[in-house]
Amino acid sequence: MVSEFKQIKAINVCIAGATGYAGEELISILLCHPHARVVGVFSRSDTPMPIEEIYPKFKNRTNLKCQQLEIAGMLKADLIFLALPHTASMEFVPRLLAKGKRVIDLSADYRLKNSRVYEAAYKHKHTDALNLRKAVYGLPELYRLNIKKASLVANPGCYPTAAILAVAPLLALGMAEPDSIIIDAKSGVTGAGRKAGDAFFYSEINEDFRAYKINNHQHMPEINQELSKLNRDKVEVTFVPHLLPINRGILETIYVRKNNKATKSPRDKVTGSRIIEIYKRFYKSEPFVRVRAEGDFPKIKDVVGTNFCDIGIKEEKDKVIIVSAIDNLVKGAAGQAVQNMNIMCGFPEAAGL
Repeated sequence: MVSEFKQIKAINVCIAGATGYAGEELISILLCHPHARVVGVFSRSDTPMPIEEIYPKFKNRTNLKCQQLEIAGMLKADLIFLALPHTASMEFVPRLLAKGKRVIDLSADYRLKNSRVYEAAYKHKHTDALNLRKAVYGLPELYRLNIKKASLVANPGCYPTAAILAVAPLLALGMAEPDSIIIDAKSGVTGAGRKAGDAFFYSEINEDFRAYKINNHQHMPEINQELSKLNRDKVEVTFVPHLLPINRGILETIYVRKNNKATKSPRDKVTGSRIIEIYKRFYKSEPFVRVRAEGDFPKIKDVVGTNFCDIGIKEEKDKVIIVSAIDNLVKGAAGQAVQNMNIMCGFPEAAGL
């Protein structure tokens, strides 16, 4: 009998922005994907260069050359990953969609549905309102059915992925006070992308730990947007990101006040063990969310190199404390993008992951 997996037609994919951290991670995942062929990699470099010269780890694994970023070369693919800096994707998305291509955008250009909110967060005018309305927010645990039919997926940010998955069950079920959410988030240095700057020198990061963009980070509107949908009313979180002196990984500790008014009887009272059961039921069909047992909390090392989001939960009097951990380059970027591709193309959702 022929395996079901062998009957799945492979697709051709391209990666724009191959020299960034997320682009590098995409190449690593897709070269091992059973149903995807990488037929092009692109960057803003003027001179084509073998990808193995940029990343020696790909030597003898592919003969791809990293080409100059342009539309014509991308059209040989069925699906294009745009791992470009924020504000750059708007130049390419309309033309790719007009050619009937499917696009997964890893930037923030199509995540925020309100263009004015986008412009305030990213200090850049949004020039593609039509496709902004069409884009599907690419968090599979919440939007799988929409992703399946989408031609344009806005891959979520890394901080929002960890935050939304951590809080979603409580808000969706009316068990949290929506104005009480405090997110204490820590990220490795790759979360800022591959760029030069005094703040990212080894001597500045090593043996240090700092908060930055306190309650003013560009990912805050994205978190607020998605949590407001779950709550069916406006949510504004308190969000404090920190820079860890490590390469990759995100750990968020989130404090939420319980809404005991939502319960109907004393036996329905929100308690730690019941909350964990609620989370396990909420995510029971999700291949990449792991809810820990009571008293067990994730570490960054538990998820680095994986597409998992690990969640630990503790009840503390009138509040719930949730610890969420992901790899910012995998579930927070490239891995989630491949998970979205799998859903869009009808592949097994964990293929390549």
